[in-house]
Amino acid sequence: MPQSGPGTFTIATAGVQNTGAGRPYRVEVEDGTGVDPDEAAEQIAAILNHERGWSRGGGAAFRQVSDASASLVIRIATPDTADSLCAAGGLDTKGELNCRVGRTVAVNLKRWLLGSPQFDGPAEEYRALIINHEVGHWLGYGHRGCPGPGKPAPVMMQQIKGLDGCTSNAWPYSSDGTFLDGPEAP
Repeated sequence: MPQSGPGTFTIATAGVQNTGAGRPYRVEVEDGTGVDPDEAAEQIAAILNHERGWSRGGGAAFRQVSDASASLVIRIATPDTADSLCAAGGLDTKGELNCRVGRTVAVNLKRWLLGSPQFDGPAEEYRALIINHEVGHWLGYGHRGCPGPGKPAPVMMQQIKGLDGCTSNAWPYSSDGTFLDGPEAP
C-alpha cells in the first residue's frame, strides 16, 4: 500500500445517474493506489443506499454523478494525500484518519484497505463506517459518544479512537429502524 501518491484522481463512471432525484455525489480514487474507482463507487453506492444507511425511510437519497454537479465528493486517497486534503480544513489526521472538509470526504487508503484495530469486523464493514461517519458530518451531524456499555456505538462516534464500552457499529440505524445515537461528544 503506497504511503503517498501523485495527488491526481480518477473519477468513477460506472453507476452514474446524471439526472434524477437524490443528492449528487462523485467518487474519485487517487491514481496509483490500486483501488478500482468503479468498484469503489459500487461499494459506496451500496453503503449510501443500504437499508440501515442515511437514506432509510426516505431520508437522504443519493445519486452518483461524474461531473461538477456533485455537492459531495468522496475521495479515496493515500495517507499523505488524505492528510493534505484534511489539513485544508485545519485537521491533523496523522496518516491514519478520514475527514470531511467542505464538500469533500477524504477516505484514507490505509483505513479503506485495512479497517481499524478498534473496529470488531472486517474491512468491508469498516468501509461502511467510514462513509456513514463522514457523510454524516456532511449532512450536519456532530460527534457522539457511547450511549452505554454493550450498546451499539453511534455511527457518529469516533470509533477509531476507542469504543468506551460500546460495540462496533457501521450504520446510523438499527435493523428495526431506530436511529443509533449517543451523548454529544467533542
